[in-house]
Formats: sequence, structure tokens, C-alpha cells
Amino acid sequence: MEFLSTRQVSAKWNITQRQVIELCLEGRVPGARKVDTHWIVPEDAEKPEDGRSLRYCGTTAKIKPFLKWAGGKGQLLPEIRKIYPEELGRSITKYAEPFVGGGAVLLDGRDLDQYSYRESARRIAVVAQHNYYNFEFSVQDVVMMGRAPHKRALDRDNADDFRLVAEALELVGMSGFARRSFSTLSGGEQQRVILARALAQQTPCLILDEPTNHLDIKYQLELMDIVKSLDRTVISAIHDLNIAAMYCDRLYAVKGGEIVGCGRPQEVLTEDFIRRVYEVEAKVFSDESGQLHILYHPAHRF
Repeated sequence: MEFLSTRQVSAKWNITQRQVIELCLEGRVPGARKVDTHWIVPEDAEKPEDGRSLRYCGTTAKIKPFLKWAGGKGQLLPEIRKIYPEELGRSITKYAEPFVGGGAVLLDGRDLDQYSYRESARRIAVVAQHNYYNFEFSVQDVVMMGRAPHKRALDRDNADDFRLVAEALELVGMSGFARRSFSTLSGGEQQRVILARALAQQTPCLILDEPTNHLDIKYQLELMDIVKSLDRTVISAIHDLNIAAMYCDRLYAVKGGEIVGCGRPQEVLTEDFIRRVYEVEAKVFSDESGQLHILYHPAHRF
């Protein structure tokens, strides 16, 4: 059997050499193998069809690979939209040209634009970075909003709703705050309540936008432990590379509106990659348990 280098394959498939390597790392090129530090691909291997599928709890989501979009995660996450309970009273902006050269987010083979807000909110819940309310809602009221996709307009809250809300609050350690006004909570406490709202929504997938923002390290680890223990697919925007290495199964690094790296944390978070993408020097090492750690070096020594 004849083999080609990743450079030869990139010219044959009309994609970048890095994209060829990513396909090999993901196991999407049958017969590809690594020799020393280089990948080789069977000469007769065909380019995998466009689209990566994420399968979870009987649901499939698909995103066009190597997608470019006009902006960073601040525009990508809203594009994965129709995921907010309708009664929040906010308008989710649609971007006219979110993806450069076309593209779509598919859920169970359908474009998200084809779903009603209620339909998609039964499949995907979101924990946004900023949460504001114009009225004085109690913590219990906010979490109860997660039950809205499962109700008709005039349905009243029932015993199952109250049970799910209580369980969600207990899971995030906020049971004692049920009667408190949401606006009186600290930023970290509000973030845990919003996670409880998403859990009460009972969806097979969660999208988290910087979930550990505003949290002390204790609560960062507690929140991520909760999320990791869930039997759900989780898509999260995370800036802390150590948190990402500790809890994520796969990473997608985004820079300038483009995916510049993907794979397992050990494959992506190398010293060279951090230097190229984040423009900082770092030491990457694993402890005795195999956990990856990243130690940053300051630009100037004091």
C-alpha cells in the first residue's frame, strides 16, 4: 500500500495540512497512521464528507468543519440560538452573515432556523455569561423559567415542576436561597442559579458561556464537577486552559473567527500551540495522576 504525506494530501483534498492532521487525530481517515512525529495517509483514502456529528442521548448535532464566521465566540454562540426560554423577554439578534462562505448549525439533521424556540429549548439549554432581569424575581422563579419549554401558554406550575426546581437548586448548592431575590445575589451565586435553571430545563445538551466567570476557585471546581457528572453533552466557551484541560474531553481552539486546533487536551495544549495561538510562553506537564497542567511564564522577570 502506498502512502502520502499530509502535505500531499492537503494539496489533493484542497484543505490545509493542519486540517489533514486534525482529521487523522479524530480517526476520520481510515488507514492513517503516525510514524515518528508525522502522519501518513493511504494513497487511495478519500476526503471525509463535510460535517462533524455530536451524538448525545439519541440526538445528533452537526457543524460544518473548518467553518469560518465573522467574529469570535460572541457571535458563534448566539448563532447556536433559539435556546433561551421565551419568557425571558429578550430579543436574540440574528446575524445576517454569521458564517463566511455559508454554513449552518444542524440539530437532528434540521437547520436550527427551522425549529421554534420551544422545540429547540426542549433539546438545548444555555448558561449565559450575563443575566439581567428587569423585575424582582425570586431564585425559585428564575429556575422555574427553565420549565417553560415544557408548558403551554396558560399551564400552571405543577408538583413535578417544583420537584425538578428543588432538585436543581440542591444540586448547585443553592437550596437555601429559593426565596431570595435574584438581584441580591453575588455574581457567582447568580451563575449557579442560572445553571440550576438550565438543569431544570431537562435537555440532553447544555451550552455554557464562560461558566466559571466571577467564581472563586472553590466554586469553579464545584460547578465544573457538577457539569462533568451530568449525563449530557456539554459545549462550553472556556478561557482558563487549566480548567479546560481538567474537564473537557475535546477542545476546539478559536482565533480570528477560525478553528485553529481541535482534539483531546493532551493533543491540543502543547507549549508550541500555546505560544502560537495565545502568544505567551508556558510549561506544559502532567502530574503523577496524568492530569495536564499549564504553568505560564511572565513576559518580564521581576
